[in-house]
Amino acid sequence: MTPLHDGAVRGFASDNYSGIHPEVLAAIAAANDGHQVAYGEDAYTRRLQEVLRGHFGDGALAFPVFNGTGANVVGLQSMLPRWGAVVTASSAHINVDEGGAPERVAGIKLLAVPTDDGKLTPELIDREAWGWGDEHRAQPLVVSITQSTELGTVYTPAEVRAIADHVHERGIRLHMDGARLSNAAASLGVPLRALTTDAGVDVLSYGGTKNGAMIAEAIIVIDPAASEGLRYLRKLDMQLSSKMRFVSAQLLALLEGDLWLRNATHANTMAARLRAAVETGTADGSIRGVVFTQPTQANALFATLPPGVADRLRESFRFYDWDRRTNEVRWVCSFDTTEGDVDAFAAELARETTS
Repeated sequence: MTPLHDGAVRGFASDNYSGIHPEVLAAIAAANDGHQVAYGEDAYTRRLQEVLRGHFGDGALAFPVFNGTGANVVGLQSMLPRWGAVVTASSAHINVDEGGAPERVAGIKLLAVPTDDGKLTPELIDREAWGWGDEHRAQPLVVSITQSTELGTVYTPAEVRAIADHVHERGIRLHMDGARLSNAAASLGVPLRALTTDAGVDVLSYGGTKNGAMIAEAIIVIDPAASEGLRYLRKLDMQLSSKMRFVSAQLLALLEGDLWLRNATHANTMAARLRAAVETGTADGSIRGVVFTQPTQANALFATLPPGVADRLRESFRFYDWDRRTNEVRWVCSFDTTEGDVDAFAAELARETTS
């Protein structure tokens, strides 16, 4: 097939824009010969269970799915009765960016809490974690946190543990949307289980797509008592892959060795490079008029720009507005972002802010 796009075009809109890591692409090809039993009864999915137990503990059970929304919806649905509700940050993906799927597909009431940095705390959770036994109120039975958050911030293991202990004491389960869990672990220099199993997470959505896979996420049940019916819900919610070996092969390529860590570390490093370039990018100091609104702790950056700069800059590099009212934008680095990409972007930003 003749390529339909210009492979030289680069951007900072999302780590979903990047291609497939060559090692993941090779893993898909390697799994392609012959026939394998469908719907997860294949050698690659069996091996994936072994590998993920090495990362998340002997009791962990993985359910590969197609995408992050599916992982969140199916995972949360398995954790709740029909009358249950989920406490989450107002900026959370499940609340803002999933088209109402948790509510409309899973029938889940979301109890959203505003936060300054995308992170929940026990005190913030208590704003919505109340009303048990009140038949007029959806019962708060799960808390969902995102790692790293939608604002690019990272929970430490101690912060996750504090939340887990707090909610477990109240009979609430802890779910983690780990679409960028690998970036958080790389940022903190800890293994995946330090932020999940060892910190008290019950059910996890593990993200592969943003870290170099094509279509590969997984629901990982860490505490079997926290989840019920996933085997059936995955099919019911249209997340059961018939040719699951190709989904599992992608996750194996990332997690059987250290590719997950190499990719995440590189993306984080490029984000740090971009921030440094903006802060020290001209002879007079930082690039004029650019103000970072959040710490850069993983692979995403948030900043406000002078009026009109974002639209002019997007003529060369794609990225998204985060809050158009305040001229706040989001930039995201990927496993394949290069130093040249970062330097060219920073140079163009400097030109636009001085023109």
